[in-house]
Amino acid sequence: MSVEIAATRAGVKELLPAFSLKKRVVGLIAAGIIALLVTGFVLVLAFVLPSKTAGPFTFLENICNWLYETPVSVGIRESALVFPIIEGTHLLGIGLSVGMLCWFDLRLLGLVLKDEPVSKVWRRVMPASIVGFVLMFITGGLLFWAESATAYHSVHFWIKVGLMFVAALNAGFFELTTHKHINEWDTAAVLPMRARMAGLFSLILWTAVIITGRTMAYSF
Repeated sequence: MSVEIAATRAGVKELLPAFSLKKRVVGLIAAGIIALLVTGFVLVLAFVLPSKTAGPFTFLENICNWLYETPVSVGIRESALVFPIIEGTHLLGIGLSVGMLCWFDLRLLGLVLKDEPVSKVWRRVMPASIVGFVLMFITGGLLFWAESATAYHSVHFWIKVGLMFVAALNAGFFELTTHKHINEWDTAAVLPMRARMAGLFSLILWTAVIITGRTMAYSF
């Protein structure tokens, strides 16, 4: 059995191209440039667009105003310990979820872990990433509860919500279509364009979500 496993790994390595250190550095620099461009674009929006808006949905505004006045909201918002603990845990959740997801996205782009099958990378990073996303959304919901009325009138909040929606669509499309056929290209030298684009869009969108979240916090 061990001989078969070794032979399988050797076969995988033969199918995958040998990327030189120069190509790896170029790939990482390209990813860094893309991240900087996304950062710049989001920051331009943050400065160009007004930080406050009347909001598009009156009924939603009423709900946000009601949430803002609830005892839970007031307790979180006015606590010297609870709010920073929730916010710190939220940041840890972001680091765990998006940080682990980035490894899978970079694998789809062929920049890291090229000697590992895509399915193996997916199985290793997704459990931790899902835990991080659950933690991120729970604490994010509590932070929104504490600042619901303020968040509703923030342009940056609506941009962030829109970016998260598109990121979810990208992930859903990948899981429902491209990922179903992973056995056909799991160890391919060059992954299908749809897989590579899903990884690229995921990196760009989640980078923009994180940046918009920071600009939203500082515009309250």
